[in-house]
Amino acid sequence: MRLKVLGTGSNGNCYILENDIESLVIELGIPFSKIKQGLGFDLSKVTAALCTHNHNDHSKSLSDALNAGIKVIVSKGTTEAKNVQHHGITHIRKGQKIKVGNFEILAFDIHHDVPEPLGFLIRHEECGLVCFLTDTTYCNYKFPGLNNIIVEANYCEDIIYEKLLADKKFLRDRVINSHMSINTCRDFLLANDLSAVNNIVLIHLSDSNSNAMEFEKKIVAATGKKVTIADAGIVIENFNKSAI
Repeated sequence: MRLKVLGTGSNGNCYILENDIESLVIELGIPFSKIKQGLGFDLSKVTAALCTHNHNDHSKSLSDALNAGIKVIVSKGTTEAKNVQHHGITHIRKGQKIKVGNFEILAFDIHHDVPEPLGFLIRHEECGLVCFLTDTTYCNYKFPGLNNIIVEANYCEDIIYEKLLADKKFLRDRVINSHMSINTCRDFLLANDLSAVNNIVLIHLSDSNSNAMEFEKKIVAATGKKVTIADAGIVIENFNKSAI
């Protein structure tokens, strides 16, 4: 299994889990033309697309994907907020499992400033159990048996308080109340059993309130695991259940 990062951060998010037979799109926050390019213009391999919430940097191409015949797995709150209706929508709620191809999807609730945002546990024979968690202040849950983790590390508390002083308090508070800091990300990781984890991928870093090199060092030091900072165009070939 490989993980492709087509986009990450406030400019648009999209990730693809794929092997030679099938693929799963995670987030639809970039132009659909770029998603098709990332799929090698072969939509026949796509089992489904997941969308966590209605903000455009995660859902911009939701309608385009549906109109192209891709099944989109999403919460009812998200489609209502987007005012989208389509026969290709599969609604999912927290605690519900859905099987698409050889991927099994389990949704869980997260903390963001939109209706019914979700995180996803994704299980596949090749990549094992993957946690996808973004745009949340924290996570309520621990997940046993994780093999790969894709998790938000949006900002550093020290940086955001230094840069966004009283005159930008609204923006600062909005970030703090809707995104995960690097320290909360570290605490989430350490709350879980990481013994079988192959990859930790840090996503959705803020352009102005993060430090990619320092974030990577901090999570490597805390976990002892392989850590990758997501950036558009990155491909992780060994996104498997165990290291090869």
